[in-house]
Amino acid sequence: MSDTLEMIQAVARQAGAVLMDGFGRVTHVEHKGATDLVTEYDRRSEDLIVAALRARFPEHAILAEESGATGDGSLSGGYRWVVDPLDGTTNFAHGFGFFAVSIALTLDNRPVIGVVYDPLRDELWSAEAGRGATLNGARIHVSSQANLREALLATGFTYDLANAPRDNFKEFAEFALKAQGIRRAGAAALDSAWVGAGRVDGYWEFGIKAWDIAAGALITQEAGGRATTADGNPDFVGADSIVVSNGHIHDQMLAILR
Repeated sequence: MSDTLEMIQAVARQAGAVLMDGFGRVTHVEHKGATDLVTEYDRRSEDLIVAALRARFPEHAILAEESGATGDGSLSGGYRWVVDPLDGTTNFAHGFGFFAVSIALTLDNRPVIGVVYDPLRDELWSAEAGRGATLNGARIHVSSQANLREALLATGFTYDLANAPRDNFKEFAEFALKAQGIRRAGAAALDSAWVGAGRVDGYWEFGIKAWDIAAGALITQEAGGRATTADGNPDFVGADSIVVSNGHIHDQMLAILR
């Protein structure tokens, strides 16, 4: 394990502790849009993470969900941290126990380090490019399921469904007929990381943001899986769609999405 990954794991755990302090006790919820929420704990978690990254990596750009881009936070060139301080804010605000901290380091827009921490279950998912993926230090691997008909999938829906160019309803109905089951739990970082451990066999979503999936997708890739856009493009960070799978059912999923 590199020193950088070890440091980010520690930061993710500290941010997770902030979230656990507030879970079930949220008193103030703001609206960034009609249905897109933010709590004081999103901001406290992000402040902690960003401060740690700036102190340790002052030359790196940062793209964080709540504060936006700092430094050269563009989607290409150099090292850039991509941070979601609370993936699953709506769940968190309602006391629904499926949320996580997500931190990724990208190099030229490709994830090279990814950490997803689920503080409620104390599950720390980690990956480094070329070095495999772990859950609480133990190596993980994607499932061997090769038949979409027997696969369990996960998905999500964009916040602004009324105005979304692709609302995912048609695709959801198609997959519901052709897979064993679909789960919609509301935290993209965990959906994609769970593919890496074989808990689900594939995950897709539209209207996604870089901070939602950069870390989780790398974890599944390093666990033996595959991540692309819905069009099959491997450059998924910053795209508006994502497909993460065990690899065996990936082309079957892409065929439906196309």
